Amino acid sequence: MSAYADEGSERTGVWLVGARGSVATTTVVGALAIRAGLADTTGMVTALEPFAACGLPAVGDLVFGGHDVTQTPWAKKAEELAAGGVLPARLVDAVGTELAAAEGELRAAPASGHPGLDAEQVIADLMSFRERNGLARVVVVHVASTEAAAAPHEAHANENALAEALAAGEPVLPPSSVYAWAAMQAGCGYIDFTPSTGARLPALDQAARRRGVPYAGQDGKTGETLVKSVLAPMMAQRNLRVTSWSSVNLLGGGDGATLAEPAANASKTASKARVLEATLGYVPEGPVRIDEVRELGDAKVAWDLMTFDGFLGARMRLDFTWQGIDSALAAPLVLDLARLVARAHEAGRCGELEDLAFFFKDPAAGVPHDLASQWKRLCAFADDLATIPVLAA
Repeated sequence: MSAYADEGSERTGVWLVGARGSVATTTVVGALAIRAGLADTTGMVTALEPFAACGLPAVGDLVFGGHDVTQTPWAKKAEELAAGGVLPARLVDAVGTELAAAEGELRAAPASGHPGLDAEQVIADLMSFRERNGLARVVVVHVASTEAAAAPHEAHANENALAEALAAGEPVLPPSSVYAWAAMQAGCGYIDFTPSTGARLPALDQAARRRGVPYAGQDGKTGETLVKSVLAPMMAQRNLRVTSWSSVNLLGGGDGATLAEPAANASKTASKARVLEATLGYVPEGPVRIDEVRELGDAKVAWDLMTFDGFLGARMRLDFTWQGIDSALAAPLVLDLARLVARAHEAGRCGELEDLAFFFKDPAAGVPHDLASQWKRLCAFADDLATIPVLAA
């Protein structure tokens, strides 16, 4: 049994893909610190009043496990994050025993040479995790490195065709989508916190609905794009024409190294750019750039310059700089999403949870990108969950 879940409660599993990375480690340390009363819930949307009555699982009732290709212990990674200013060293020391105990729920990521076999191993690991810990539900959260966009394949359009291709060992899915498929087959909710393909294929949506499981995504909205989703609607609602919007993002750490690869960089920049077209109705001139600066470590800096036309052709500009610690911004959202998706699963929701667009840079097609509209929709979702009885433990 888990060393950090309350005995006798209805517990929820959170299976982290990329479990030894910065975001996942910060998430687990944060959850343990909250449970122990050593930290508050600053940054967690679900700690706000609109979510108090909707029956979400308690942070202390979350049991963590996951896959990763590396073997760095959680405690060691947490120490590195503390040295880099991401985590308070006192918290890392205080939850060290619980973090070491939680390490027992981590598994090496299955070999990637045979996607069909990969899915089978992931399914087995998820089911074993659920049974071993007596979990009511499991939510799989993809926080691994960003992938290149998936190459189209005819099997992506139909669940049965995809199942046949995987059974035959055909490499038809990128790793993030293998995880989404495996989660659905194991009866688990799934969250795309990166811009990787994940569950965003028709065949996977069909699988989720057939299995009665929910999923949400795509690409957690933690910094610069969060600001864009407020400023762009403001310009549109004031009828001011944005003539250019240039964005430069500088970051180090694992994300910086991953996004130095052109294919992964293209996937991420495309996700970040969609908010402007969706909100303004057109694409202003100007690039979106992401560059690696190793010296920044887990910090990131974004600088945006917007030019716009006003009344009688007056030319104006607005610029802002966003400086933040990405893992500290992302981790509370991972906890929010795991709680919301688990509760939605309990409430009988299945398929894509479009009401969770508030959390993502690139939500489902047709869902508004402006933050105010997304907030109203999220609060309505919470109100609806509050009308559905919570199952007894």
